[in-house]
Amino acid sequence: MARLDGGGEAYERLFIGHLGLNLLGWVGLTVIGTVALLWPTVLHTRVEGATVAAGSTLPVLAGGLGLLLVGCLADQRMLVALGVLIYLVALGRVLWEGIGHLRRAPAVTFAAWSLGAAQIWFALCTAGFGLLVALAPSWAAAAAGVETLVPYFAIGFAAQILLGALSYLVPVVLGGGPAALKATAAELDRGGLFRVVVVNGALALSLLPISSTLTVALSVLIVATLAGFLVLFTRALRVNRRVRVLPLVRVVPGERTAVDRPRAAGRMLAAASVLLLTVTVGIVLDPASAGLWTVSTQAAGSSAAGAAATGHTTTVAVDMVDTRFVPDRIEVPVGDELVITLTNSDEMVHNLVLQSGLVSGSLEPGASETVNVGVIGASVAGWCSIAGHRLQGMEISIVAGGAASGTHSDHGAAAAGASAAEDLDPMAEPDAGFEARDAVLPPASSAKVHRQTLTVQNIETEVTPGVTQMLWTFNGTAPGPTLRGTVGDVFEITLVNEGTVGHSIDFHAGDIAPDAVMRTIAPGESLFYTFTATRSGIWLYHCSTMPMSVHIANGMFGAVIIDPPGRAEVDREYLLVQSELYLGAQGGEVDAVKVATQIPDIVVFNGYANQYAARPLEATAGETVRVWVLAAGPNVGSAFHVVGGQFSTVYKEGDYLLKHGGSTGSGGSQVLDLAVAQGGFVELSFTQPGDYPFVSHIMSDAEKGARGIFEVLP
Repeated sequence: MARLDGGGEAYERLFIGHLGLNLLGWVGLTVIGTVALLWPTVLHTRVEGATVAAGSTLPVLAGGLGLLLVGCLADQRMLVALGVLIYLVALGRVLWEGIGHLRRAPAVTFAAWSLGAAQIWFALCTAGFGLLVALAPSWAAAAAGVETLVPYFAIGFAAQILLGALSYLVPVVLGGGPAALKATAAELDRGGLFRVVVVNGALALSLLPISSTLTVALSVLIVATLAGFLVLFTRALRVNRRVRVLPLVRVVPGERTAVDRPRAAGRMLAAASVLLLTVTVGIVLDPASAGLWTVSTQAAGSSAAGAAATGHTTTVAVDMVDTRFVPDRIEVPVGDELVITLTNSDEMVHNLVLQSGLVSGSLEPGASETVNVGVIGASVAGWCSIAGHRLQGMEISIVAGGAASGTHSDHGAAAAGASAAEDLDPMAEPDAGFEARDAVLPPASSAKVHRQTLTVQNIETEVTPGVTQMLWTFNGTAPGPTLRGTVGDVFEITLVNEGTVGHSIDFHAGDIAPDAVMRTIAPGESLFYTFTATRSGIWLYHCSTMPMSVHIANGMFGAVIIDPPGRAEVDREYLLVQSELYLGAQGGEVDAVKVATQIPDIVVFNGYANQYAARPLEATAGETVRVWVLAAGPNVGSAFHVVGGQFSTVYKEGDYLLKHGGSTGSGGSQVLDLAVAQGGFVELSFTQPGDYPFVSHIMSDAEKGARGIFEVLP
């Protein structure tokens, strides 16, 4: 599984086999064998002869597991399902024997209730395992479905088995005589029925198509109830110590006093009340928990009162797949009533929330729902409110009368000032003809004087699929051209402003008074800037005209590399300049207000989001690769990391933090951390072929586009 690097159908098949052998085999067989004897002991019934678990049942269980494994290896999902069915048949024999014990002596303690509930959950989860594998359209879908069963295996089965067994065994292990045993057991049995009903009721409710908010509320209730055992365990220890030192009192059988047990009806009513209160709180916090609409259909129609109803109904089928609404734009004549047929074809729960306030129910995978939006009087936006789904681009526009009215999906007709961020699709792939910026870093020339003209140009540039910005650039690109030399080299730069506003330039690689060379020049003017490189490192250059943050954010930056003396030879060398974009309107300039918030819409390497994920950088196993990284900002630093890689050399801000394993010879590094305007390089070798993602390990920035892949060939 590790060699498959978490991808592909082969990995999903092994993942299912892994879960099956662990949950049904390593854990399941152990517990089945134990419960076969523990269950009648807890119920105080006799075990007549050998149990079925000690007979032919074990080979059948093992055979079912073997068939499950063969099915996973042979790419036969129905064979896996058959193996689970055989396992269930054998499990059913054990459970049937347990029911016989229950008939002879009903459960009256927490230990018995908990053990019984655990066995039911185990049977249900095992059946669910087989059904999900058999009915799924693919191994990937089967793996996703089976993974959702893990919490029910863990809590419904494993946790309840553990607590039930401990509740019975702890008094026995502590000992101290009949009185101490009885008092200890009574302490662990406090609120037993209440606890069992709350845990299992909450688990059952969580199986329903509810929102994430209500799921969290039920999870908190379950954990809190299970944790109550720790309190009772502590109390039981104290009670045991106290009772065992008391003098023994002989009780004549005829003088025994009956102990009144709390009425079961009262405990169950209390548990039901707690569950109802939890569900109510979840619904109040998130009406989608119960599939409630928060407004009437007239309100949902968004200004429908101002539109004359036509009497016509527009019905649209909308599919939810790959965290998207398809279609994500619906045009409806003004005055028509809109009915949306929602179908969730994804592998996760989704819903639909409209800007007007309407909320659909939460749809489980495969579920459908008809949403009556009402009479449409104006355009309205919608999205999925499940945590994080809107951020991933799950949005939809209902356009009244076909007018775009500021909707996110019609670039050309977007309202003036509308942000291009509304068009962001984090999962979008660039067109087939897309060419990523060449990240290969050419070696420095042998010249000692480097002459470069940097021309400021306003260029409409695509920064992520479907999103363009009018960037202010040096020579038409952002970042601008990379300059490279060695200590002592002279750089002669001519800045030409062909833009529409004043600009300037600041070279961090130059040790020079800024008064003249860094002044702002008007459109049509030029400026000569010269400096001598006196220190090595990777240096930022950028426009220094105020507001400087806006000029940098709109593309005016680049890198100067002054090679350190004595650097090692490597097989490949790349340059990654990280920067941020604060999107204005489509094809427009940077949003200065967003820049001030320091919360970017996109974080990119070399000017385009995720470009090296779509067009990976190449390497060969065994080669040494050097990656220069510069954090251009203007506001966000970088934490450069290669997934699956380890850095043998780290050079940051003019010196080595680690060189060829450091003083120990075996040292390694995982992240090159850079504040804004800092830079350095890392060196690493890829020992195995494969795809190695690289990211800024400020993970929200990686999710905004600061990521790529090294494709390592054999």
